[in-house]
Amino acid sequence: MLPTSTIKEALKTYTERISAHKRGAKQERYRARPIWRSFLGKLKISEITTVDVANYRDMRLATIAPHTKRLVSPNTVRLELAMLSDLLNIAIIEWGACKDNPVLRVRKPKLPPGRDRRLTWGEERRVLRAASAHRNQDIYSIIVLALETAMRQGEILGLEWEHIDLRTRVAHLPITKNGSKRDVPLSLRAVDALTRLGVGTRGKVFKYTSDGFKSAWRNLVGRCGIENLHFHDLRHEAVSRLFELGTLDMMEVATISGHKSMQMLRRYTHLKASNLVEKLDGKKTLNKGKRVIVQAVVPYPASVSASDTGITLQFLDFRHLQVSGRDVEEVSLRAKDLLLRELVNLVRTSAKAPAPTPPLEYEDSSHVLVIDPL
Repeated sequence: MLPTSTIKEALKTYTERISAHKRGAKQERYRARPIWRSFLGKLKISEITTVDVANYRDMRLATIAPHTKRLVSPNTVRLELAMLSDLLNIAIIEWGACKDNPVLRVRKPKLPPGRDRRLTWGEERRVLRAASAHRNQDIYSIIVLALETAMRQGEILGLEWEHIDLRTRVAHLPITKNGSKRDVPLSLRAVDALTRLGVGTRGKVFKYTSDGFKSAWRNLVGRCGIENLHFHDLRHEAVSRLFELGTLDMMEVATISGHKSMQMLRRYTHLKASNLVEKLDGKKTLNKGKRVIVQAVVPYPASVSASDTGITLQFLDFRHLQVSGRDVEEVSLRAKDLLLRELVNLVRTSAKAPAPTPPLEYEDSSHVLVIDPL
């Protein structure tokens, strides 16, 4: 590599010699393209300045990404500048093609706050219902594994039968994103997700490619009418649920999830306030019996429909509970009694009642009543 070489020529050499040996080689090739296609690509590697780098940064931040139809994200620009900086460092130390790295002195785009997207109960139900009806049954098992194990998409798609011990319920990951191997404990639900399609002895568990699954996920979420839900949010949700169990400390959760940085682990963890209420109560304000009643006997939504014969009320979360009558007032009173009996029976038999469908999940709120059993 000569001082007269352009950034485009240097980047092509970099992707062939340096990126090719990285696990993220494919991503680095994508990041190199906008750099060498820009005005930077025509500049000599020995002549690039801080002004050039700053102009590229500002230009990229104002660019609409063709695949998302939104502005290029600050993190994407940071990653592109990081690769350009590594290129220049290698050009200085190993190639002798330049003497300065101006990227080091240029301000990097400020990152927005980390995502705190949690999966609601209604969204999970809709996604799993749609996945179970999908022509490729792998997608259902992949989603369940993500929620149960906090594994990344690439780790799940890369699972091989020879690395899964169903007797000890442990999945071994020989290669992970951060470069270290990891053993992931499997819950009973995770084991069921793995074995429901048949158990193999060798080879990949799932046949999806990375791009194929991304496409299937986008289509699935779109059909469910769920907005702003990334597959990686399921890992976020899984880590948060591990903390909310209350039985694992931070190091144990990190062992399962594979996070090396406690700061990064805290970013992924957004505990639901409702799961912390019992810890706040302690033993002072509510005895066990009262707590059971307060948590179990709660209002539930029901849809109301009218016909020539009268009014019918159907509970959204108890499909077997339905009341018919002459008018709404009569039906509502009978529904309260029916709901109370159902909830008390569930408490008596130690069965778990479903969480009430959130208001945002109502298909038509104008025909929904919230029935308070008390």
